[in-house]
Amino acid sequence: MDDKRMELISAEARVAGLDVHCAFTELAALGPRGRLICRQRLTTALPEILEGLTHVGRPRVVVLEEGPLADWLMRGLAEKGETVIVSDPRRNALIAKESDKDDPIDAFKLAQLARGGFQRPVHHPASYERMVFKRRVALYHDRVRQRVRQANLVMAQARSHGVFVPENAFAEDAGQHALLARLPRCAELREDFRILLDGYRAARQQEQRAERGLIRLARTHPEIVRFRAVPGYGWIRAATFFTFVDTPWRFRNKSALWKYTGIGLARRGSGGPVRLHVPANVNRMLKNTVLGAAISAIQGGRSEFAMLYERWLAHGLTPRSARRNVARTQTAVLWGMWKNGGDYHPEWIGRSLQTALSS
Repeated sequence: MDDKRMELISAEARVAGLDVHCAFTELAALGPRGRLICRQRLTTALPEILEGLTHVGRPRVVVLEEGPLADWLMRGLAEKGETVIVSDPRRNALIAKESDKDDPIDAFKLAQLARGGFQRPVHHPASYERMVFKRRVALYHDRVRQRVRQANLVMAQARSHGVFVPENAFAEDAGQHALLARLPRCAELREDFRILLDGYRAARQQEQRAERGLIRLARTHPEIVRFRAVPGYGWIRAATFFTFVDTPWRFRNKSALWKYTGIGLARRGSGGPVRLHVPANVNRMLKNTVLGAAISAIQGGRSEFAMLYERWLAHGLTPRSARRNVARTQTAVLWGMWKNGGDYHPEWIGRSLQTALSS
């Protein structure tokens, strides 16, 4: 939570907590002194919720937890002039662990946590167009997972009959006919395989369609075009980084960005030595993107990042740590390019490391 919101909540604002469900929304509001001043059950619709908020008074802050309805409700309320905070439900352990728990209590506890400054806001894109782009990127990755799932089903069923094939052997129609010809001559078995292959074909076509739409939209963003100059980043990875980071100004430094992308380190210790570890609660899609880009850059020939990787290995780092260092360097480069609007300069990569090693 930024300092401005904490000051607004802690001073004179009324805090309205919303526990949102599909059919209804529980509203619980606290006054400037922290006392309950309003409690209602409302229909989950913008007019009804706005009408309920009029009984809270101004100035006020509305807080709700991240969920399927959060983006829609946040934008609808913000367009009407409300100050809205979407909070991270993983931080709201007080609600989950309270002995008495129901929807009115959850809304009340949500308002209490927000008033005390214990909430961590979940970032949402500022514009509706950017939100749509982000969901298109997420849809593409979902279609990739679905295609892989369907391919694994085909390969597993084929193995159970002694037929071993990789996915690229049945990616096209000719390979699918060849696969059916290798199976036992059983009509029911072949019909089952045709159903599986139909599912794989549909998933593959959907993935290709989503990819074409994603690239078409990515070409309209100059940041993504510039990101593609960094080794390991094509249209998909550049668009994924762009949409899920959304703005470079979210992070106070590159270490915060590294933690968000799953390649930074967190501290943990109590009564003993402090240990560093990779946090588990990270953006998985971004983590796969930046680590995949690092692997591609390392394996893609004699790029500047491949030479960095070899240099770290020569100085005793494990391959895993060296690979993560490459991902950190790439992420910092993208972050810097985004902030200053500049282009990629490969000759700048590894300067600080070279200076540190030579000193």
